[in-house]
Amino acid sequence: MAYLIVVYDVEEKRVNKVRNILKKYFMWVQNSVFEGEISEGKLDKCQKELLKVIDENVDSIYFYRLENKLNYTKKILGIEKDLTDNIL
Repeated sequence: MAYLIVVYDVEEKRVNKVRNILKKYFMWVQNSVFEGEISEGKLDKCQKELLKVIDENVDSIYFYRLENKLNYTKKILGIEKDLTDNIL
């Protein structure tokens, strides 16, 4: 398992498709930011789904891998989103 932060910048017409794919695998924490723990197999599946939707010549999605999710700090200014929104 790996802990990732995912940040995307895609054209407006593809935003909802990208967000819906990422919601299946990660917690939505900001408009263009997701984070969460994921297996390598699910990460590969997620990335393949995203590649079918994005335009690689225009859009970008960054995957930041944190090797140890216990060894980082997060400071939030303002309101923190409820991370239980994505639980089915």
